[in-house]
Amino acid sequence: MQGQRKLVQTSLIPIRWGDMDAYGHVNNTIYFRYMEQARVEYLETLGFKVMPRGTAPVIINAACTFLVPLNYPGVVEVRMFCGHPGRSSVPTHYELRLQGDEALYATGDAKIVWMDVATGRSVAIPDDWRAQLS
Repeated sequence: MQGQRKLVQTSLIPIRWGDMDAYGHVNNTIYFRYMEQARVEYLETLGFKVMPRGTAPVIINAACTFLVPLNYPGVVEVRMFCGHPGRSSVPTHYELRLQGDEALYATGDAKIVWMDVATGRSVAIPDDWRAQLS
Protein backbone atom coordinates (compact mmCIF):
# COMPACT_ATOMS: atom_id res chain seq x y z
CA MET A 1 0.00 0.00 0.00
CA GLN A 2 1.49 3.32 -1.05
CA GLY A 3 0.79 6.78 0.29
CA GLN A 4 -0.03 8.19 3.68
CA ARG A 5 -1.14 5.86 6.44
CA LYS A 6 -2.91 6.70 9.68
CA LEU A 7 -2.48 4.50 12.76
CA VAL A 8 -6.04 3.67 13.82
CA GLN A 9 -5.78 0.62 16.11
CA THR A 10 -3.33 -1.27 18.26
CA SER A 11 -4.51 -4.69 19.45
CA LEU A 12 -2.82 -7.08 21.86
CA ILE A 13 -3.57 -10.74 21.18
CA PRO A 14 -2.19 -13.63 23.25
CA ILE A 15 -0.52 -16.37 21.23
CA ARG A 16 -2.28 -19.65 22.00
CA TRP A 17 -0.51 -22.99 22.14
CA GLY A 18 -2.85 -24.21 19.41
CA ASP A 19 -1.77 -21.37 17.09
CA MET A 20 1.50 -23.21 16.46
CA ASP A 21 2.10 -25.82 13.79
CA ALA A 22 4.39 -28.85 13.42
CA TYR A 23 7.37 -26.55 12.85
CA GLY A 24 6.97 -25.06 16.33
CA HIS A 25 5.94 -21.57 15.27
CA VAL A 26 2.64 -19.79 14.68
CA ASN A 27 0.98 -21.19 11.55
CA ASN A 28 0.76 -18.80 8.59
CA THR A 29 -3.05 -18.82 8.58
CA ILE A 30 -3.17 -17.48 12.14
CA TYR A 31 -1.46 -14.23 11.14
CA PHE A 32 -4.57 -13.45 9.07
CA ARG A 33 -6.69 -14.09 12.19
CA TYR A 34 -4.56 -11.65 14.18
CA MET A 35 -5.06 -8.97 11.50
CA GLU A 36 -8.77 -9.77 11.33
CA GLN A 37 -9.13 -9.36 15.10
CA ALA A 38 -7.50 -5.92 15.00
CA ARG A 39 -9.73 -4.91 12.07
CA VAL A 40 -12.92 -6.03 13.85
CA GLU A 41 -11.89 -4.30 17.09
CA TYR A 42 -11.23 -1.09 15.16
CA LEU A 43 -14.55 -1.16 13.30
CA GLU A 44 -16.39 -1.88 16.56
CA THR A 45 -14.80 1.18 18.22
CA LEU A 46 -16.40 3.21 15.41
CA GLY A 47 -19.79 1.64 16.13
CA PHE A 48 -19.85 -0.62 13.06
CA LYS A 49 -20.97 -4.16 13.82
CA VAL A 50 -20.61 -7.14 11.54
CA MET A 51 -24.25 -7.85 10.68
CA PRO A 52 -25.84 -9.91 7.91
CA ARG A 53 -28.14 -7.06 6.81
CA GLY A 54 -27.92 -3.47 5.62
CA THR A 55 -24.45 -2.33 4.67
CA ALA A 56 -21.24 -3.76 6.07
CA PRO A 57 -17.47 -3.91 5.64
CA VAL A 58 -15.86 -6.88 3.90
CA ILE A 59 -12.33 -7.44 2.63
CA ILE A 60 -11.65 -8.22 -1.01
CA ASN A 61 -7.99 -9.17 -0.67
CA ALA A 62 -5.45 -9.93 2.03
CA ALA A 63 -1.70 -10.45 2.02
CA CYS A 64 0.96 -11.17 4.59
CA THR A 65 4.75 -11.09 4.52
CA PHE A 66 6.32 -13.31 7.19
CA LEU A 67 9.60 -11.87 8.48
CA VAL A 68 10.34 -13.56 11.84
CA PRO A 69 8.45 -16.57 13.26
CA LEU A 70 6.14 -15.94 16.20
CA ASN A 71 6.18 -18.55 18.96
CA TYR A 72 4.20 -19.47 22.04
CA PRO A 73 4.17 -18.02 24.68
CA GLY A 74 3.83 -14.36 23.86
CA VAL A 75 1.47 -11.54 23.01
CA VAL A 76 1.19 -10.22 19.46
CA GLU A 77 0.89 -6.48 19.04
CA VAL A 78 -0.99 -5.68 15.83
CA ARG A 79 -0.83 -2.09 14.62
CA MET A 80 -3.46 -1.28 12.01
CA PHE A 81 -3.12 1.64 9.62
CA CYS A 82 -5.65 3.02 7.13
CA GLY A 83 -4.80 4.71 3.87
CA HIS A 84 -6.74 7.31 1.90
CA PRO A 85 -10.37 6.22 1.42
CA GLY A 86 -11.85 5.81 -2.03
CA ARG A 87 -15.57 5.89 -2.82
CA SER A 88 -16.34 2.47 -1.35
CA SER A 89 -13.00 1.15 -0.11
CA VAL A 90 -10.13 1.81 2.27
CA PRO A 91 -6.68 0.21 2.04
CA THR A 92 -5.35 -1.08 5.36
CA HIS A 93 -1.86 -2.09 6.46
CA TYR A 94 -0.78 -4.13 9.48
CA GLU A 95 2.43 -4.45 11.45
CA LEU A 96 2.81 -7.46 13.74
CA ARG A 97 5.31 -7.43 16.58
CA LEU A 98 5.87 -9.38 19.74
CA GLN A 99 4.79 -7.19 22.65
CA GLY A 100 7.85 -5.47 24.08
CA ASP A 101 9.91 -5.98 20.90
CA GLU A 102 10.01 -3.28 18.21
CA ALA A 103 11.23 -5.75 15.56
CA LEU A 104 8.72 -6.42 12.79
CA TYR A 105 7.62 -10.06 12.72
CA ALA A 106 5.18 -9.67 9.82
CA THR A 107 3.44 -7.07 7.70
CA GLY A 108 0.09 -7.34 5.99
CA ASP A 109 -2.39 -5.55 3.79
CA ALA A 110 -6.12 -5.84 3.17
CA LYS A 111 -8.64 -3.73 1.28
CA ILE A 112 -11.90 -3.06 3.11
CA VAL A 113 -14.90 -2.52 0.85
CA TRP A 114 -18.28 -1.32 2.08
CA MET A 115 -21.09 -3.34 0.55
CA ASP A 116 -24.84 -3.73 0.48
CA VAL A 117 -25.35 -7.13 2.08
CA ALA A 118 -28.53 -7.89 0.07
CA THR A 119 -27.05 -7.16 -3.36
CA GLY A 120 -23.36 -7.86 -2.73
CA ARG A 121 -22.51 -4.60 -4.50
CA SER A 122 -20.19 -1.93 -3.18
CA VAL A 123 -21.65 1.25 -1.68
CA ALA A 124 -20.09 4.48 -0.48
CA ILE A 125 -18.25 4.17 2.82
CA PRO A 126 -20.02 5.93 5.71
CA ASP A 127 -19.35 9.67 5.85
CA ASP A 128 -18.38 9.60 9.54
CA TRP A 129 -15.68 6.99 8.86
CA ARG A 130 -14.42 8.96 5.86
CA ALA A 131 -14.18 12.08 8.04
CA GLN A 132 -12.11 10.24 10.65
CA LEU A 133 -9.65 9.06 8.01
CA SER A 134 -9.21 12.49 6.43
